[in-house]
Amino acid sequence: MNDTWKRAIRDGVLGAWPICLGYLAIGLAFGIIAQKAGLNCLEIALMSLLVYAGSAQFIAVSMLGAGAGILPIVATTFTVNLRHVLMSSSLAIHLRNIGPGWLSLFSYGITDESFALNIARFRDGGWDWRRALVLNHTSNLTWVLFTVLGGYTGHFIPSGAFGIDYALIAMFICLLILQIRGLIYVIVALAAGVCAVILSLLFEGNAYIVIASIAAASLGVILKGTSLFREKEVGS
Repeated sequence: MNDTWKRAIRDGVLGAWPICLGYLAIGLAFGIIAQKAGLNCLEIALMSLLVYAGSAQFIAVSMLGAGAGILPIVATTFTVNLRHVLMSSSLAIHLRNIGPGWLSLFSYGITDESFALNIARFRDGGWDWRRALVLNHTSNLTWVLFTVLGGYTGHFIPSGAFGIDYALIAMFICLLILQIRGLIYVIVALAAGVCAVILSLLFEGNAYIVIASIAAASLGVILKGTSLFREKEVGS
């Protein structure tokens, strides 16, 4: 191993520690919830390894526990993860000179947290794709390990103990708060919530989640094109 990679591994691992700290708690909570939903440790490990998207995994486990079908789960998680297209586009300008193999490995490890750290370090300078790659996969390894550990310890924790059931709701509240950057975000979030509640009372199944998400996102696009929010965006 040459000195370039040694430095990249050192800097990438050190840079990933804030993410790893967060993944420790959330990963354990996810593992416990997944175990209560009926998944074993191998299934939890495979989901964390193949999906590697915390919010999508929480949603999928919640829908599995509620008896949802495969199609609503896939459609919902696909919609939730569409933001990865925007994050990848922002990172692409810093990854122009690497091959498709490394690029595929890098793109697999992109999450909200690794994106936030890597994009800031790329803009500050002194950061390259090797360090970003190590940061991504150090975080990935931490996520997989602690979700599996949560799945194992879930056997010893009674359902509903320690408020674990509330972890899923708390996780989504935190994700929502982190995404709110202005009035339009509040309007879209309220519209999605109201629409989902009304549709859940009118129709059976979980399709209301997808319909409410699409309707609220469409409302956001329409509002963003109006003069009120366009002027605010230009002035911000």
